[in-house]
Amino acid sequence: MISQTVLSVAAKLLSGASVRWIDCQPDACQRVYFANHTSHLDAIVVWSALPREVRARTRPVAAKDYWIKTWIRRYLAKTFNALLIDRREIKVHQSPVDLMLREIGDWYSLIVFPEGGRTSGEEIGEFKSGLYYLCKKRPDLEVVPVHIDNLNRVLPRGEFLPVPLLSCVSFGTPLWLEAGETKQSFLTRAREAVVRLKEV
Repeated sequence: MISQTVLSVAAKLLSGASVRWIDCQPDACQRVYFANHTSHLDAIVVWSALPREVRARTRPVAAKDYWIKTWIRRYLAKTFNALLIDRREIKVHQSPVDLMLREIGDWYSLIVFPEGGRTSGEEIGEFKSGLYYLCKKRPDLEVVPVHIDNLNRVLPRGEFLPVPLLSCVSFGTPLWLEAGETKQSFLTRAREAVVRLKEV
């Protein structure tokens, strides 16, 4: 069986990802890492960019319909302990946010992609409300912006095999939902934090 260490090394080699921590340090405290989304490799690459002790306590959130489609995807998702969300069976009494909070308890951190679907990588799309509700229900969680650069070219849309290219994963300054902050204000501020990492 492939270990988490082997998978993380393979992901680093395939993506050629360098890692930057900007006004932030790796920490095993509970966090929500939120990143732009351009490739199916995003979840694995952000997860593999974390130090081993942090990686062991971090679960990427990923689309169930994609990651259960083949045995190799199911195998990989199990290896990096993905929290799979069924986008087709979203119910009011069992929302994705409630599922995430139940699964992480007081131990695991999350990697999420607030844009929802993948984008071209040229622009960062508007953030959906899930990140806001995560922070509203768990205001103690640190929320860390992450910018992924060039992965859309490493695994272009519709392609099966990665193309070896250099990419970069940047972690930025943690933020929290402020008292009285509106949903739109928070989501705008969070999105701008990712955009700034792209420009640093």
